[in-house]
Amino acid sequence: MSHSESIQEFYRRVPQANPADLSLNNAGIGHFNVFERNSCYKKTPYSRRDFYKVSFIIGTGRLHYADKWIEIDRPALLFSNPMVPYSWEAISETQLGWFTLFTETFVHPAERKDFLQDSPLFKIGANPVYFVNEQQQKELSMIFQKMMTEIESDYPHKYGMLRNYLHLIIHEAMKMQPAETFERQTNASARITSLFMELLERQFPIDTPESALRLKTANDYAQSLSVHANHLNRSVKEITGKTTTEHISARITKEAQALLNHTNWNVSEIAYSLGFEYPAYFNIFFKKQTGLTPGNVRARAV
Repeated sequence: MSHSESIQEFYRRVPQANPADLSLNNAGIGHFNVFERNSCYKKTPYSRRDFYKVSFIIGTGRLHYADKWIEIDRPALLFSNPMVPYSWEAISETQLGWFTLFTETFVHPAERKDFLQDSPLFKIGANPVYFVNEQQQKELSMIFQKMMTEIESDYPHKYGMLRNYLHLIIHEAMKMQPAETFERQTNASARITSLFMELLERQFPIDTPESALRLKTANDYAQSLSVHANHLNRSVKEITGKTTTEHISARITKEAQALLNHTNWNVSEIAYSLGFEYPAYFNIFFKKQTGLTPGNVRARAV
């Protein structure tokens, strides 16, 4: 969860989803793929993805966000935005349907660069779940089946057709009413705090001076979890008694001590790797946290 799951990482996690070993630019500009859902795992990790995804779920399960969840108890379309992390937990043993993943560059023809931003299906804060009736299920199944056939074909313009099929699914959903049955997590504060602590821990260890810390502030973490910074801080303070910033500072300090004691990186390299723009800022931060300077700690380690 320290970063968005890339398409490469998705295929490493679910290798059966890409048996043809499609390239990351298989569609000329951008990437597109479609699979049957029986290639999915029963539970997916809570994370962002760096790609869009449309799933046609035939099976039951729960879709979890940071502070809410929805039960999928009948066939449904799910529109996944790269900016909104979520996890899926299957309930029924049988999971059928299809899903397609694609990059923004695949969807955007040169003359139309606002398609996804215009679509209410992918907007931040939009309701991403659309339950379908029996007739809609038949029509959507037919479109996904055509996608499956087309991606295996040798037709030179197949990705243009696949783009049109994808647009057709999006427009069909835009005619539907989104689900209105989201529930608050039983203990939203505990869940958000757990996700924050896990995300914080996954930033470390810092392996090389070049792999700088990506999430540095409470706002960075709130954005990554798609919750308001104030909401995140209230939840963390309620559960742990400490602020988000206090947890971040303590973990950075712990990593700094490990790097000073167990690496030969100079203090400037350690400062940059931990997200400090200038070594002087790191010195001030470290002394405030520990009462010692980085130089003091390094001298003791020698």
